[in-house]
Amino acid sequence: MSSSRLTFSFSLLFCSLVWSGYLEYDQDVLIPEDWTHVGRVDPTEELELTFALKQQNVDLLEKTLRLVSDPDSAQYGKHLTLEEVSSLVRPSDLTQKVVRRWLQSHGITNCLTVHTQDFLQCTMTAEVAETLLSGSKFHRYTRDGQTLVRSSAPYFVHDDVHQHLDFVGGLHRLPPKGQNLIRGRTHKRSKEGMHLGVTPAVLRARYNMTATDVGTAQNNSQAVAQFLEQYYSAADLSEFMSMYGRSFQHHSQVDRVVGTQGAGKAGLEASLDIEYIMSTGANISTWFFTNPGRHESQEPFLQWMVLLSNMSDLPWVHTISYGDDEDSLSAAYMMRINAEFMKAGVRGISLLFASGDSGAGCKHLGGGQNSFRPSFPASSPFVTTVGGTSFKNPFKVTYEVTDYISGGGFSNVFKTPDYQASAVEAYLKTVAATLPPQSYYNTSGRAYPDLAALSDNYWVVSNRVPIPWVSGTSASTPVVGGMLSLINDQRLLKGLPALGFLNPRLYKLRGQALFDVTEGCHLSCLDEKVQGKGFCASPSWDPVTGWGTPNYPELLAALLAE
Repeated sequence: MSSSRLTFSFSLLFCSLVWSGYLEYDQDVLIPEDWTHVGRVDPTEELELTFALKQQNVDLLEKTLRLVSDPDSAQYGKHLTLEEVSSLVRPSDLTQKVVRRWLQSHGITNCLTVHTQDFLQCTMTAEVAETLLSGSKFHRYTRDGQTLVRSSAPYFVHDDVHQHLDFVGGLHRLPPKGQNLIRGRTHKRSKEGMHLGVTPAVLRARYNMTATDVGTAQNNSQAVAQFLEQYYSAADLSEFMSMYGRSFQHHSQVDRVVGTQGAGKAGLEASLDIEYIMSTGANISTWFFTNPGRHESQEPFLQWMVLLSNMSDLPWVHTISYGDDEDSLSAAYMMRINAEFMKAGVRGISLLFASGDSGAGCKHLGGGQNSFRPSFPASSPFVTTVGGTSFKNPFKVTYEVTDYISGGGFSNVFKTPDYQASAVEAYLKTVAATLPPQSYYNTSGRAYPDLAALSDNYWVVSNRVPIPWVSGTSASTPVVGGMLSLINDQRLLKGLPALGFLNPRLYKLRGQALFDVTEGCHLSCLDEKVQGKGFCASPSWDPVTGWGTPNYPELLAALLAE
């Protein structure tokens, strides 16, 4: 009796949270243990918060994305300008009026908007912020020399305003800790001797790229985005190219840095990303988005998304090695971020996200029960997610097998998109006998990754030193990004539009032009039932390596066909 009363009262509480103005009632507000509490923020201290205003026509935006991304549609490749995206999603006059009036009634007038008018970034004191957003309490936290301001409690807004906002950024969501990318010591070596190590030459050999596979189009560009207080070093990039890029034409400099490059040591992650997108997508103009956040109360990833809504001229391909546990984020936040991904997709921009380095992941549910733990944005249906592989024989350029860290699985929030339904169904049917127990994952969720590339044992130059054993899907993602940039290059030279959102076309290839990865499993929960084993690679698509890794000349031919 008591347990049923408990669940009943909990569901009532849940409803009351939803209805009494909590925009993000399901957002995890607990501060992770690796952040140290410094203290309450002074009431007079200035904060910068981001208000995500309700957009119009999000369903039409999704429909448009489907049409411009489906090669069988008459609308294929007919991408929109930022101006056209603006006209489609711009919040209603009523929404803009209500939100601005609400802010002004609290004396908040220092606000910036974006081209699409669906974000407002406003400066106010902590005291005003806590009055505006009832329940919020701002504190300062620190980790590894980085300090941030966040609220330790959920916030709610007045009912009149509730229906006009998706969420407010700058209260919750701390940046996840960067992955440890050096994996040499624990690596299972089959015999004594030095591992081959992945370099641009090894990647070109494996994926059948020649020295002439470099960019030449004037109107092509690519980008890497970084959010973890990471910087690349121009000297390292130049050194890397002189060591590893001699056999093909390349650029040794980034053409544009958006944001502020911090001082201090270069980050290994940033070095890896920029060196490998620029050596794979060689000779193509490259941008580096870096976002330490202008203010401690900003969310760096959200800042990048806001930036995309305000720039009419953007690179065609962006690769991002960033993710968070899906269950730590509110549904309202993820739905809105998806709308931002759609806004990029309809403009012809390809967004590639690393699938993560935790395999299927693991969440402890209590009572000895566990489940797999999907990662977002990897689990978004509106981005292309890249998993990881290793060479079967680490001493030769051989075929590839699963890299056991390769992130993959099924979303608990987003349903299987139409473009992948038959591929996922075929996988679940084919390997039904060997699948992990159904209680660990949601078979009706968006499944990822979509494709993969080598993610194991890269050479990276960081702080002027070549470093071996660098691993992770943050290596495979810029490699796939560079290849897509080269394909865009050829498309643009032929007068064709950029690839844009790749998934509908990728899934229609049904594995054609990719090396199928059929061996190996990735890691998951260390418990009695699954014993550390997640999903396993299989013929055709699988939730470990997607459709496999690119056979560049064939993929180029397939994606150049009109």
